[in-house]
Amino acid sequence: MSNSPKQDWAPQSDAVLRDQRAAYDHMREQCPVAYSDYAQWSLFRHADVSRVLLDHHSFSNRVSRHISVPNGMDPPQHTAYRAIIEPYFSAERMALFEPVCREIAEDLATTALHRDQIELMAEFAQPFALRIQCAFMGWPLTLQEPLIDWARRNNQATLLRDRTLLGTLAAEFEALIAELLAVRRGADATPGDDLTSALLHERINGRPLNDQEITSILRNWTVGEIGTIAASVGILAQFLAAHPNVQQQLRSDPGLLWQANDEILRIHGPLVDNRRRTTCPVQIGGRQIAAEQRITLNWIAANRDPQVFPEPDTFSLERDPAQNLLYGAGIHVCPGAPLARMELVIVMRSLLQHSRKLSLLTEQPATLAIYPSSGYTSLPLRLR
Repeated sequence: MSNSPKQDWAPQSDAVLRDQRAAYDHMREQCPVAYSDYAQWSLFRHADVSRVLLDHHSFSNRVSRHISVPNGMDPPQHTAYRAIIEPYFSAERMALFEPVCREIAEDLATTALHRDQIELMAEFAQPFALRIQCAFMGWPLTLQEPLIDWARRNNQATLLRDRTLLGTLAAEFEALIAELLAVRRGADATPGDDLTSALLHERINGRPLNDQEITSILRNWTVGEIGTIAASVGILAQFLAAHPNVQQQLRSDPGLLWQANDEILRIHGPLVDNRRRTTCPVQIGGRQIAAEQRITLNWIAANRDPQVFPEPDTFSLERDPAQNLLYGAGIHVCPGAPLARMELVIVMRSLLQHSRKLSLLTEQPATLAIYPSSGYTSLPLRLR
């Protein structure tokens, strides 16, 4: 007989997947700490999610049997690896990468945005994320198609909780990275200053990073870049097309893009959730949760909590940015936030500069993405 609590909801049901934001909003108001066999304990309120983020003693990031650098680690191990990773997103490195980012955005905008209509996800958002990923990592552009196929299958396996397929996909990614590392280690290799080459020279506890650690770092950055950046571009473009007053405000003052992007992505988050594990019995929202239970932090619902963000669907640049959990909080706040913010400002500036007016096509409605993704799988837009 199972000792598991009664299920409060079914995260993978059609009713939830059909409109994730609406479903998560409903759970936040009706059952803010909810149990399911699929996700175990899901938290939807901003206060509860924030509590977990700031208490790494009671809530561990070690949720997988496989190494995950650094987001699947706890202090002091996490601290040591984080010290290696953070310099790759320093202001100096961002300044060096910014011209490359601008060149990619402008090239795509010139190529894709000259028509009256576009399917933004396939023709602009995804190509941007893929090209940026390859440029930042120092990878050949020939990896774009294999990477998007790998990301698609990884999302499907995650939704199905298919451990066999997830293992196969992990092995595929390891093989891809092993080939890239072998090229850089070869006798004929030309010394490079790209990120992948640089990781070969990093050290932890007096020794070089091993291939498993390097692969984990690159996998985490790949998933974040390809999935989250593409989703963010789609969400931002759809919002501006649906809110012409905000679109005009940003066309008139593109200097607001940095702040506006964060606010739009609060309203419609590009990342659905992250996991933690209880290290001891805890009480959250009146529910008793045992040790060694999986906790799922729902970013989308937390960032739309009216207790923190009154009228959460309303775009406002007057909100407290410190409350926005778009990039997390606490010791595990996203180290790549400076890169993501820079990329999104640059790509949205190019999108606005190379279009006269973004508007939705009523005859071709957008298609919402399903878990574990957010945003849109297709987004037809009129550009003129």
